[in-house]
Amino acid sequence: MAKSGTTTQGLRAAIERSGYYPALVAEAVEAAVGGEPISSYLVHQETTFDSNEVRRHVTVLVLTGNRFIVSHTDEQAADAGSPSPYATTSTESVKVAGISSVVLSRVVANPESYTPGTLPREVVLTIGWGAVSRIDLEPAACGDPNCDSDHGYTGNSTADDLSLRVSEAGDGPEAVRQTLLFAQALSEATAATSAPAAR
Repeated sequence: MAKSGTTTQGLRAAIERSGYYPALVAEAVEAAVGGEPISSYLVHQETTFDSNEVRRHVTVLVLTGNRFIVSHTDEQAADAGSPSPYATTSTESVKVAGISSVVLSRVVANPESYTPGTLPREVVLTIGWGAVSRIDLEPAACGDPNCDSDHGYTGNSTADDLSLRVSEAGDGPEAVRQTLLFAQALSEATAATSAPAAR
């Protein structure tokens, strides 16, 4: 389930509709947003299965005029360190100008008959701002099939601080639509901060 919009009241209502510890999630997100007006937001809840346990997780993304705020809330079962179940909430605030990449991957069924405006079957929104980078390395080679020299390694570094997958089958078509709207708002905001100032 994903909900998006542009108002503080709408954000709180979306958090409450998610049904996932709404008082805890709302307090953390509202404290991070402060008094800033909200440009766009996305609330996404997902359920995962871990062995015999069902675990829920909610991600709240908020875009203001200057900042991108990410909140994650996870629930944990009782364990040796805690005799009762507990939840962990974290928020991170990133300057919009600090976002280095916004990647939106779309999965479309029957691409040969695709009609513009048709919702993708699935979208993956990946946002990078430099807090987490993944480096993929592999042995480098040259074009000579008989060469046995060591050419070192080659690879690439990918910023993927946040990756959010939303599917029509699992989350519903409205969740996919709302993710697309948030991704567009975030892309436009990052483009605006990197545009040269008018003289």
